[in-house]
Amino acid sequence: MSAVAALVARRVAPVAAALATAVVFLILALLPPLRRALLRWEHVASTRRRWARACRHAGLETANARVPRIVSIRRLVSGDVCRVKVPAGGNVTALEQSTETLAAALGLREVRVARDRLCGTYAEVVLAKGDPLADPTPLDWPDLLADRLSLWDPVTVGVDENREPLTVSMVERNILIGGEPGAGKSAAASLLLATAALDPSVKLWLFDGKLVELAVWQRCAERVLDFHAEPAITALEELQAEMNVRYRTLLTADRRKVESSDGLPLYLVAIDELALYLNGEDRKQDRRFANLLRDLVSRGRAAGIIVVGATQKPAADVMPSAIRDLFGFRWAMRCSTRDASDTILGAGWASLDYNAATIDPACRGVGLLLAEGGVPVRCKSYYLSDDQLRAVAQRAARLRGRRADDESPALAVA
Repeated sequence: MSAVAALVARRVAPVAAALATAVVFLILALLPPLRRALLRWEHVASTRRRWARACRHAGLETANARVPRIVSIRRLVSGDVCRVKVPAGGNVTALEQSTETLAAALGLREVRVARDRLCGTYAEVVLAKGDPLADPTPLDWPDLLADRLSLWDPVTVGVDENREPLTVSMVERNILIGGEPGAGKSAAASLLLATAALDPSVKLWLFDGKLVELAVWQRCAERVLDFHAEPAITALEELQAEMNVRYRTLLTADRRKVESSDGLPLYLVAIDELALYLNGEDRKQDRRFANLLRDLVSRGRAAGIIVVGATQKPAADVMPSAIRDLFGFRWAMRCSTRDASDTILGAGWASLDYNAATIDPACRGVGLLLAEGGVPVRCKSYYLSDDQLRAVAQRAARLRGRRADDESPALAVA
């Protein structure tokens, strides 16, 4: 009997050892996920407890002692994004008005509230602990070494507060970029121009109010205008005529808008120091330029004409609201006042804590981008140095068959 037991033991021992080893490895493999799950659970529970206390400190408790409740939490680099449900008797407006008190009670940098566009019971609440965009180191543009790009594709322009890449689709869109001097308007606009330049099918028309801001792209452009009013007006008239021709072409083809398969090139019209063209010495010329630009911005989108405007402060006394309000996308860099921020993004955003005046002056390139999502996104734009701009422009000029000594009339400053 002992011999049989010994034989069984010899046969079972290797199997038992293998099973034990497998169990050990399984435990070791599961420990990190289990640890992460426990930490996640503890973080969610702690955040919900602290949030409930903060809401009571902020006076958000209803008559039946209920407070806005966190339904779900998503971690960010700089904090958390919470989906919050407001109890019966409460409202999101009260939550929006209590952000400063909530931030103080929670010990956070800021609290931002955005009402759910589909249901007034819910809101998205950002609990920001630090500022992931405060690092002064410039961000390299991911497409810096690209051989060519397409403006029909989304344009990479920066990173959001979770350090995730941010893109904008410029087809059928116009964008207004504003902010105080040195805030990063030119750097932001240069990303759109670089993408358009690296698409050899795109026709670039440049209105360079400072003469030097867009000069690097001259050999890539169909037309370059300086600050003089008459040539600028003539150029807009030519663009208007092209737009009208395109609409007649679309009508004949029973189409409503230009598409990539049509073979019609996109136009990118970049206007730097836009206010300069709208506030010249001749009021009649100012009105003519404004009327042409308004027509181009309002009707040009479906015809494949994209307008990129940059200015310091597009207030009504500088830029007519009839033009400003037509820009579907807005990018507010650092502004000196709350009103200036609202002038760029649109009235009311500052009261919802989307205020570009709160951006640290040292954080160049940081701004609020109002694009596809319909809600401003705090972001930091990528940056192209002067040397990098020249390298991209030279590569773009070669794509377009332009030489370094090209002096063709189409490239001459008007």
